[in-house]
Amino acid sequence: MKIAVLLSTVTAVALMATPLMKDAKNAGLVPIPAKQKELYKLTDNPKNPISKAKVELGKKLFFDTRLSKSGLISCNTCHNLATGGVDGVPAAIGHKWTPNPHHLNSPTVYNAVFFSSQFWDGRSPDVEDQAQGPIQAAPEMAATPKHIVDVVTSMPEYVKEFKKAYGKKPITFELVADTIATFERTLVTPAPYDKFLQGDDKALTATQKRGLKTFIDKGCTTCHTGIALGGEMQPFGVVAPYKYAHIGDFKGNKNGLVKVPTLRNITETAPYFHNGAIGTLKEAIQEMGRIQLGVKITDKEAADIEAFFGSLEGKKPTIVYPMLPAVTATTPKPDMN
Repeated sequence: MKIAVLLSTVTAVALMATPLMKDAKNAGLVPIPAKQKELYKLTDNPKNPISKAKVELGKKLFFDTRLSKSGLISCNTCHNLATGGVDGVPAAIGHKWTPNPHHLNSPTVYNAVFFSSQFWDGRSPDVEDQAQGPIQAAPEMAATPKHIVDVVTSMPEYVKEFKKAYGKKPITFELVADTIATFERTLVTPAPYDKFLQGDDKALTATQKRGLKTFIDKGCTTCHTGIALGGEMQPFGVVAPYKYAHIGDFKGNKNGLVKVPTLRNITETAPYFHNGAIGTLKEAIQEMGRIQLGVKITDKEAADIEAFFGSLEGKKPTIVYPMLPAVTATTPKPDMN
């Protein structure tokens, strides 16, 4: 009798949840796989398979400020894993306290492995290629490939760890970037939203469900879709100009396309848009409705969508700040110039 009642209840809940789940699926929304094996198929790089040794080494390099010319900036400076994978300022700040010359905001590194394009103009296809950019960029870490290799090879502990991770493979700038990227491939944040898409009707509150339905009905999934709810290249300002377009000179790639930011952990990654000009989710939601969809999103609808965004707050991997190798007499000295 109890089993029959339980089955009846489960069936009723499943049937009740079916329409919204079906709508989400039809809109192209995809959950992060719950099974590690399935997730690994999406996050691994067959050309450089993930291993524990590579991830641990990549984590150290991600946090190591000595890779920068000044010795003060690490990957974590702009992609702070403690604050949603971002720095929380409108434009990224780099070498010699230089704001990004195009007034570009730092995108989150969490779930970047799911993006089809990296950087706001989509110029890199994956996290491996992307990792090479900020290290060398003058207004960011301002280092050279030679500096990176000299820093790493000057420390016997790093040399030992590279040998453990890669065998006799020579330490190159590209390998250092690949190793950082391997760590970044593990920065995945499954959320209550994923459980809902996988069939758990109780994973979202009634308000969050209403927000998800509004999000779909308004057409937001035209751009914010897939596992990352973003990460693809799309036109920007489709039906009206972005009201803060004058801040910075970024116009997208050669075709005027801009990378769609992920909505995962969006409640933790303010300020918003490529130039960090909008500080609240309410304004960001309503501005997107105006310039991309040509629709008015009311305060109530924006509040519901914002509530839905709360279900995208994912569980972050446990990150223990690593103890880094000590410098030696041959380690390049910090250069503030």
